[in-house]
Amino acid sequence: MLLSPFEWTIAKRYLLPGRGEAFIALVAGISVGVVMLSVALLVVVMSVMNGFRAELFDKIVGVNGHAIVQAYGGRLDNWQAVLAEVEKTPGVTDASPLIEQPLLATFNGRVEAIFVRGNTQGDIGELADKVVMGDIRRLQPDAGVVAIGARLAENIGVRVGDTITIINPAGRSTPFGTVPRQIGYEVAAIFEVGLYDYDQAFVVMPIPDAQTLLLTGDTIGMIEVKTTDPDDAAEIMAPVAERLSGRAEVRTWQQINSAIFEALEVERVAMFFALSFMVLVAAFNILSSLVMLVRAKTRDIAIMRTMGATRKSLLKIFVTTGFTVGAIGTMAGLILGALILYFREPIVKAISFVTGQDLWDPQVRFLSTLPARADPVEIVGIVILALVLSFLATLYPAMKASGTDPVQVLRYE
Repeated sequence: MLLSPFEWTIAKRYLLPGRGEAFIALVAGISVGVVMLSVALLVVVMSVMNGFRAELFDKIVGVNGHAIVQAYGGRLDNWQAVLAEVEKTPGVTDASPLIEQPLLATFNGRVEAIFVRGNTQGDIGELADKVVMGDIRRLQPDAGVVAIGARLAENIGVRVGDTITIINPAGRSTPFGTVPRQIGYEVAAIFEVGLYDYDQAFVVMPIPDAQTLLLTGDTIGMIEVKTTDPDDAAEIMAPVAERLSGRAEVRTWQQINSAIFEALEVERVAMFFALSFMVLVAAFNILSSLVMLVRAKTRDIAIMRTMGATRKSLLKIFVTTGFTVGAIGTMAGLILGALILYFREPIVKAISFVTGQDLWDPQVRFLSTLPARADPVEIVGIVILALVLSFLATLYPAMKASGTDPVQVLRYE
């Protein structure tokens, strides 16, 4: 299918119409533009959705691990033995005790619902790169200090060094009834994970302090587990779930966040299917421009046939012309898509400024920034889709051109 010098010369001539063919050139330019915009839109949308899923996965798993072993009733007795058993499970890379409990926090008359999270010193140290103010290393057992999320600090007006009061409604029983337990903690650090739900509610403290606050003694609520492969977490944890049946429940990150990730996957497939029609529209533009070119060049085609040009040569000339338009548009679309992704944050801010609307509200979309992650396999798929549709769009007009009868055309010339 390689082109001869003659075929390539004619194809280049048709790619750059002369002065008298400005309308054909305009239609061809529009075809290139439509292909470019459709490819760029597909690349941008799919990359943003992939980035959203990946960023959400990284942040959620970074906070909660790949799976949790949660005790029935919220208290896991003899947890040291269970922890040792989980750590011995093949495929488990790390396991650590964890306490989580919804409570209330107050500061200067402001009250917010919070999640008290009791972590080991190792897990607390992993928050070091998320700290925006203060020193996370001050979180030591019995030191009376905590770290809180950045949004929570904004909501109740807390700064590093201030003291917040955490209220545990399940306090001690007295002759006058149950008295809520209230303990003051100094804010030693403010962190920002990047997930709005976490940053607006989490209060982190060492496990012994959480046990004291919740009056749970030497028990924990759950065990956080990390595995060699997050996608195989269910299979890796299956033996643990079987051994702990009746005592605790094993839940993977897929089960905990199933609604979010299933919705993202459905939306991703639906968006790709819907936006693919834009590439199909672009292919119809190529078809229409090529049909106009064939009609305009009917006399030239007849002359080339009388001079010895074969049907195959004409077919190759017009297929090459139309396919080149699609290829140029596809490459331009990839470049435009890359530029949009690179400058996505300024673009979002500019649109928000012009419209007066917050296009990326973290309260709705969980993340505080617009993520993007290009998948090479998807990019290749988009390119192949655009090129294949461009090629198919050239076949009909190219076959019409190659089937031109020079006798019928030149009879009236």
